[in-house]
Amino acid sequence: MSDTTNPPATWHLACRVEDVPDDGGSCVLIEGRQIAIFHFKRIGQWYATDNLCPHRQQMALSRGMIGTTGEEQMPKVACPFHKKSFSLENGKCLSGDDYCIQTYAVKVEDGMVHVEGPA
Repeated sequence: MSDTTNPPATWHLACRVEDVPDDGGSCVLIEGRQIAIFHFKRIGQWYATDNLCPHRQQMALSRGMIGTTGEEQMPKVACPFHKKSFSLENGKCLSGDDYCIQTYAVKVEDGMVHVEGPA
């Protein structure tokens, strides 16, 4: 009989809270991957995604502008180069393209930011 339970989450220490600007982003290296971490202070949330914008394969999302879109006020990040927008919740491209970015869970404990994965 196979075990169908999920393995425990792997949390990685990413940075200190003060390393990420309010309503902005920073880039950290976790397990060899560039991860963009965003502190959306205006709505009191933290998000993490791959730093790679799939549109032109540029490591730039951590420098993008964050905001909200739609009636449900979905949090998003816009690539600073070509303005492709991605959901910070599920990674889907909001600019009508087929691109998608990887998102990661974030937790803050004792002034430190932790990101779940990447494996």
